[in-house]
Amino acid sequence: MAEAKRFELVQDDDPAPRDEPADAGRSADLLLLSLQALSKRALIALSDLFCLLTVGSAFWLCLTIHDPNSFQLVEIGGYFVFVLVANYIVRRRM
Repeated sequence: MAEAKRFELVQDDDPAPRDEPADAGRSADLLLLSLQALSKRALIALSDLFCLLTVGSAFWLCLTIHDPNSFQLVEIGGYFVFVLVANYIVRRRM
């Protein structure tokens, strides 16, 4: 009968020395710079998402009122002004 082959550990007596690249520090700096740019883009995307959500909520509010009276129109107008001012404040900070 043949024996089942098994893996065995082979010791290497003289491992080859590993040289670190000369520009290892520069690659870390490049990585940090790219992560900073990514975080700034994420912040801009969040402000755009805020604008989209507020305008979407105003549109949804218009669609939910089927037979508006004058008081409801004034309330919707006030909400629209609030949304515009909030978006202006968010955009001004960027």
